[in-house]
Amino acid sequence: MAKYRVTSVPSIIPRDIKKLSEQTGNLYASVSIISRRSSQISSKIKEELVEKLNDFSSNVDSFEEIHENREQIEISRYYEKLPKPTSVATDEFLEFKLKFGFKED
Repeated sequence: MAKYRVTSVPSIIPRDIKKLSEQTGNLYASVSIISRRSSQISSKIKEELVEKLNDFSSNVDSFEEIHENREQIEISRYYEKLPKPTSVATDEFLEFKLKFGFKED
């Protein structure tokens, strides 16, 4: 039987479509803005994670090191428990914390 990770933050949060399209007047534009911000957040988190994991990496990999590097495991667990970038971006958008503009032709 597969084990599922239980977190305190739900994976699916129902959102009011009217609130999402309120700032832009268009749901698809709002989703596009949220998507771009989510990608930025994801990239930033990934860079931080790689940087922290590289601090603990060694050039020589032995069998024992692979299974006993507790620091890397703890760091990875911390980042797994963080809220999803999409949720963070959506919250920022709904709280009017994002600045955006549209190109005019």
